[in-house]
Amino acid sequence: MKRIKKAVIPAAGLGVRFLPATKAQPKEMLPIVDKPAIQYIVEEVIDSGIDEILIITGRNKHSIEDHFDKSLELEVRLKETGKTPLLEMVQSISRLAHVCFVRQKEPLGLGHAVQCARRFVGNEPFAVLLGDDIVVNDKQPCLKQMIEMYNEVQSTVIAVMEVPEKDVAKYGILDSTIERPGLFRVRDLVEKPAPEKAPSRLAIMGRYIIEPRIFSILAEIGPGAGGEIQLTDALKVLCAEQPVFGMTFEGKRYDVGDKLGYLQATVEFALKRPDLREGFQRYLKSINEGLS
Repeated sequence: MKRIKKAVIPAAGLGVRFLPATKAQPKEMLPIVDKPAIQYIVEEVIDSGIDEILIITGRNKHSIEDHFDKSLELEVRLKETGKTPLLEMVQSISRLAHVCFVRQKEPLGLGHAVQCARRFVGNEPFAVLLGDDIVVNDKQPCLKQMIEMYNEVQSTVIAVMEVPEKDVAKYGILDSTIERPGLFRVRDLVEKPAPEKAPSRLAIMGRYIIEPRIFSILAEIGPGAGGEIQLTDALKVLCAEQPVFGMTFEGKRYDVGDKLGYLQATVEFALKRPDLREGFQRYLKSINEGLS
């Protein structure tokens, strides 16, 4: 049985939806309460049993590498001032996993970013997690659910979720047949269709487990939408050659690449924090009363 041992996190995007905040700061480093968004993704990978991670970066993304590296000056200062809990927290970040980095030299699309991981991955199935999607499940991480499904079907698995009809133009949409509740055999993929032309409302979320054949396909296909190498285009070819499955997952998904989704995640994550919940609830209540 093939095992999933490596994960790839593309983080080379320009983050234009969050300008001007992302003019000099990676969108992946925007904090949700007090933790960068990308750290939630890395922690999901680790909690799913994978400790080899490749992050695809681009220009002006050095702070991502710095975040997962040791910070000697900060650690010394925290030790000298007796701030032991903060010291242990900072040190734990650099020990999370074996995190490597490679730069996508040109912004040529998600498919091209995944192609940059070919040497790291080799000839084995691997996970891809997009930094815009955070999925919360206190019982079992989304990626862990997908790994269990992969262990059963031994073929490419894509995380999907049913979205409102008005939102299908924002996503890649599945044309599929149902295998059983929660599992779909993919016949085709349609990138951001108009609602009246969408084959379903099953949308691709930011989680994939992909067979290594995808690398050869990515090397062969030309640019697609926006003049970029699209991962969806390569998956369309793959599903014509071998089984590809869509899988619904348990958990709450936050689109933190969207301003409203980012704000929702920030508020709900803060309300889950024992050190913040009570005071934050009072604040939100006072705002609501002021608006009414």
